[in-house]
Amino acid sequence: MAGNKISVTMIKSRFGRLPRHQACLKGLGLRKINQTVVVLDTPENRGMINKISYMLKFEEV
Repeated sequence: MAGNKISVTMIKSRFGRLPRHQACLKGLGLRKINQTVVVLDTPENRGMINKISYMLKFEEV
């Protein structure tokens, strides 16, 4: 699990969301709709992805 990566795409807007959910987007490095980032598969990143999974599309790389 240490070397795995996850591709994360933001599919819904951050506006009107809870401040903690917006902070998760910022922590993952997402700013725009349809922006894709590749992050390490760590428990911290998994927790942020799980919290805002309704706004994201993600897959293991």
